[in-house]
Amino acid sequence: MTRVPEAAGPLDWSLLSGAVPVTVAVVGAVALLLLCFSRHRGWWLRRAPLALLVAGALTWLVARVVDDWWQPFPEGLPSDSLLWIGVGILAVVLVLFRMPGLRWRERGGMVGCGALVLLLCASQLNVQFQEYPTLRAAPGPWKVKAGPLSAEDLARRPTVSVPDGQALSQVWKPPAGLPATGTLATTAIPGTVSHFAARDAHVYLPPAYQASPRPRLPVLVLLAGQPGSPDDWVDSGQLVTVLDGFAAAHQGLAPVVAVVDPLGSAFANTLCLDSRIAQAQTYLARDVPDWIGTHLQVATGRGATAIGGLSFGGTCSLQLAVNAPDVYGSFLDISGQDEPTLGSRDKTVSKAFGGDAAAFAKVNPLDVMARRSFPHTAGAIVSGASDSIYTPQQQRVLTACRQAGMDVTWRLLPGGHSWQVWRAGLEQELPWVAQHTGLTP
Repeated sequence: MTRVPEAAGPLDWSLLSGAVPVTVAVVGAVALLLLCFSRHRGWWLRRAPLALLVAGALTWLVARVVDDWWQPFPEGLPSDSLLWIGVGILAVVLVLFRMPGLRWRERGGMVGCGALVLLLCASQLNVQFQEYPTLRAAPGPWKVKAGPLSAEDLARRPTVSVPDGQALSQVWKPPAGLPATGTLATTAIPGTVSHFAARDAHVYLPPAYQASPRPRLPVLVLLAGQPGSPDDWVDSGQLVTVLDGFAAAHQGLAPVVAVVDPLGSAFANTLCLDSRIAQAQTYLARDVPDWIGTHLQVATGRGATAIGGLSFGGTCSLQLAVNAPDVYGSFLDISGQDEPTLGSRDKTVSKAFGGDAAAFAKVNPLDVMARRSFPHTAGAIVSGASDSIYTPQQQRVLTACRQAGMDVTWRLLPGGHSWQVWRAGLEQELPWVAQHTGLTP
């Protein structure tokens, strides 16, 4: 188990606004101008136009490979992302076209300019998706790796009794010396029933979990997007900071959070279903809750267990809420889709269900909600105000949930399909999760 330390310094400077991204933008733009500039007339008449043509062709090829063959993004590669990918490709092509006839020192300068332009592109993509708010959140040797669950975490302790009709916070009295922050662990959660090969999960245990007697805290199973990994909520989502902040305002109480993997690898797409692709639904509906109940001392039952996620993970949370309502009594759907997809319904049905449309409709959440009601399920739906693709889908989900009798809320936040919305969505909906899982009244 690793306690995440607080730190300040250059690693904590913002990469999303302020001096760092502005400086990178200015320096990168100057570097791109230097790559383009030449006093030779032949450069402007022949080699520069050819470089632009080659870069354009390569960018088009990348878009076709990503969208038509690889397809890691069900909705296709965002146009803004493609623009910056194209600028990066242009920088590389310009460097290669400038090399002939230059001295080694001049070649080094061209390579340096190319690297600065690539840094500019990476910075702009980061700003677009709000992926890494600081350098500390980005991959690198400065990362603090979470250890395994400790013997103290796994040990059984006396527990706090909560009378019927009351929330845990109403009877909880924090003991002296309670830690100010929670802890983060990395652990394997095997696919015992599903045989699904998941990557390691992250488990956040609030300060109150260290107390004796121990409060039986509710559980939030949290899912990242696709492409993605459980690390995303810890790094880009600043999970520990968000949960520690909630715990500090609630006498050390917060949900136990298990960030689990429904994909198996970064670019896989299991659809979060049981299909020809994988048994991902069984993993989340059986293996994960069984492991949590066996290894952690937490509150049990659907009323104390919520599932949530972003984008693919948001869609997945809705799917589990309607396909495993006996396990998850509430869900948090942040920027999800209106149905699981591999790019189109025809392709999804063909690849995952062998062309059996009825089999897909049996588990597709909007089809399920059209057939049955869920009066005892609660949901929080969050989306970005400028997310032109996912917000309309979320509105269809909201309508379907209400027609199915769910107790569902809607929140529209500033931003697009990015971590600007996803981080804020989790932070602002934590009180809702706490209320609907019995932590607070």
